Amino acid sequence: MSAIENLKKLTTEAAIVSSSASTLGWDQETYLPEGAHAWRARQLAWLSGRCHELSTSKEFGGALKSALDEVDSSDERSVGNLREMQRRFDRATKLPASLVERDSELSSHAKHAWSEARKKSDFSIFAPHLEALLELSREKAELWGYENESYDALIETYERGATTASVSKVFDELGPELRTIAAAAVERTKANPVKLPSGPYPVEQQTAFNEKVARSFGFDFNRGRIDTTAHPFCTTLGPSDIRLTTRYDESDFTSSLLGVMHEAGHGLYEQGLRQEDFGLPAGDSVSLGIHESQSRLWENHVGRSRQFWEHWLPVATDHFPQLKEIDIDDFLAVIHRAEFSFIRVEADEATYDLHILLRFNLEHRLMRGDLTVSDLPSAWNEAFEQSFGMTPPDDAHGCLQDIHWSMGGLGYFPTYTLGNLSGAQFFNAAMEDDAVRSGFAKAEYGPLLNWLGRNVHDLGATLDPSDIVRRATGNEPSAGAHLEHLRLRYTK
Repeated sequence: MSAIENLKKLTTEAAIVSSSASTLGWDQETYLPEGAHAWRARQLAWLSGRCHELSTSKEFGGALKSALDEVDSSDERSVGNLREMQRRFDRATKLPASLVERDSELSSHAKHAWSEARKKSDFSIFAPHLEALLELSREKAELWGYENESYDALIETYERGATTASVSKVFDELGPELRTIAAAAVERTKANPVKLPSGPYPVEQQTAFNEKVARSFGFDFNRGRIDTTAHPFCTTLGPSDIRLTTRYDESDFTSSLLGVMHEAGHGLYEQGLRQEDFGLPAGDSVSLGIHESQSRLWENHVGRSRQFWEHWLPVATDHFPQLKEIDIDDFLAVIHRAEFSFIRVEADEATYDLHILLRFNLEHRLMRGDLTVSDLPSAWNEAFEQSFGMTPPDDAHGCLQDIHWSMGGLGYFPTYTLGNLSGAQFFNAAMEDDAVRSGFAKAEYGPLLNWLGRNVHDLGATLDPSDIVRRATGNEPSAGAHLEHLRLRYTK
């Protein structure tokens, strides 16, 4: 057995353990009985610890070194694959298995506490868990190491190559123009307050329509499915097992549909990775920012476009007869409505990034120690008033609305806006291809998916996120394409 074959054998074993944990995590968010959370936390903690042990063992380190010595330096994919494995190994070996298990168990209990706190709109239920996770994040950052500040080590977990300084620079430049665009978009909606025809939009019909749309994008239901949960997400349970979730509102079918479009974008990325490389960086997504670029591209650039609805509005009318009451222009006004709202996951694309800038600022302050957990609700409300001109009525509509901190996901939020930026760049570059442009005009998305497969999905994590953007688009990562997209859609 060659060194590379031996290394792949070891990574496959770790992938089996990791994907088993993902399966239990998916069940935890969908069907787990209320009384089973404590045992599930222990199961996930053990699996996380076992996966960590496998991925940081002396045997694994030796196999990795041998593979690096053996690899053909002209094989760009293999070199990139092993380079990323070394980076992950270096970070993983800095964390003891006991900390990894503690992290998993803390987050399992924290998610349960967050869910209860959100239902009761009582931050005090979740606060001690957030304190513990914040301290653990600081502990991990010190073990990983960082060049300038501890928050850098957390961002690196989700968006390799990004730093607090680089994200702050982009967000500081974005902020003023985003606020201008958002204000103009909100005023335009107020001047033309078209509403969707009254429901009900039966869940059964929504489910059928959502599946048709996801299939048209290219989502393979032989390798995936859609389920229902309180907080929509996509997760990978194996190389041929991609799970999407959504939630339904019988008064507005577009809420669930846009959620499915978004999660299908994530799912298409996962299904576009090479199955034979599952468990290796070459068969893994490169970053959450690039992952988000795929979901936002399909949800916003495709799913909110005129070309999409010229084809799909008649199909939707077959499922929901009341849509006969609305024409394409008024329907697009509904899809493009903009308003300042409290809940991020329900925000329109014109105001969405303002939610992310707020969260980035707050969690950065938490990590620096400039903001205490006990002061978070008031700090959130003050920042929200400054950005949106209104104060959340309670914690459920404020600092308790997102699951991410309960997962220990400090450093995660910036990737949403980074995804919007690269998603716009990818879409513009793809539309320069004649086949993609022609297909898009007819609501045929095979060419677009093929373009993304070649230029993004197939690369896995063998290049840095910024390198993937440069290679695919011919340009440096920037905010220009995203801002121009928002201007054209919401202010022209």
